[in-house]
Amino acid sequence: MRSIRAHFAAALLVCLTLAACSHDKAANAPDPAATLLSIPPADAAKYQQVKDMKNWRNPYLIVRTDGVALLDVEDSAEIILKDDELLPALAKLPASEWPYGRVVAATETRVNGSDQDKTTLRKNKGIVGGMLQSAHIAVTWVPST
Repeated sequence: MRSIRAHFAAALLVCLTLAACSHDKAANAPDPAATLLSIPPADAAKYQQVKDMKNWRNPYLIVRTDGVALLDVEDSAEIILKDDELLPALAKLPASEWPYGRVVAATETRVNGSDQDKTTLRKNKGIVGGMLQSAHIAVTWVPST
């Protein structure tokens, strides 16, 4: 019986130690919103003259019915993200990806489908806009093509 208690106590100690270590790592992980605040505020003089979005150099988002996509211009790819992945993804971008300061261009996909799809898209647009606003990121909404 004493051996079982000793093994149980040892196992409990290992579990608590592992839990404490992972809690410390989570507590020390930088907050994406705080990381994004290290980027200078948006400089409208630098980006308002951009008329052709092919020349846009800051992050470009596409709001979709299934989340939001971050456009990877170099690879011509859309990185599809869930709402809670957006700010961490933006925070991981190097400072060189933000030449206009803390501003993103955003558009929404065209929806020719059901009213439910249109409602979902509006909801996602609101969620994305709110998240960006709470992180003090300006948004230039671009008409969908």
